[in-house]
Amino acid sequence: MVAVVAFAAALVVGSLFEYVVHRLMHQRWVLGDRHLQHHRKGWGQGVLGEFRDYLYGVPVIGWLGFLHSVEAGIAFTVGCGVYAFFAAYSHQLNHERPELVFWLPRPVHHLHHVHRQWKQNFGIGVDIWDRVFGTYHVVEWKPERRPFDHSLREFGRIWWTKYNGPATA
Repeated sequence: MVAVVAFAAALVVGSLFEYVVHRLMHQRWVLGDRHLQHHRKGWGQGVLGEFRDYLYGVPVIGWLGFLHSVEAGIAFTVGCGVYAFFAAYSHQLNHERPELVFWLPRPVHHLHHVHRQWKQNFGIGVDIWDRVFGTYHVVEWKPERRPFDHSLREFGRIWWTKYNGPATA
């Protein structure tokens, strides 16, 4: 039971960490120039490139579980890694196929870029922290097709390695 709670806690803490780091990027306290380039290009690095970068955050917060026990520490660290992968996938999906972000009412990271929202919608995988901290901004979102009008195969048809702009195929 300790491991399950620690894993679940890591998902929550990981999502908060993602939100805070993204806000700090916009304040240019963390990776400011690199993040500015990301906004100028509007591209992700592919799921695996994003995942590699998000894994740098795991040691920053992953040790917290060990304050309770080794079992909790391992589960918390694994949970942080799982959230890092989810965030990387979500980030790339928001850039390439925002209509497939079915777990949110609207793909906030996509809208964050499209509407140049420098002070709103910092969430990538989830929007809960934007709602909690008052940075959630509703923008109309009406995709041509709903997520499950697409085949399941479409959820994997994104760039998994380096992304150099919209796919041509």
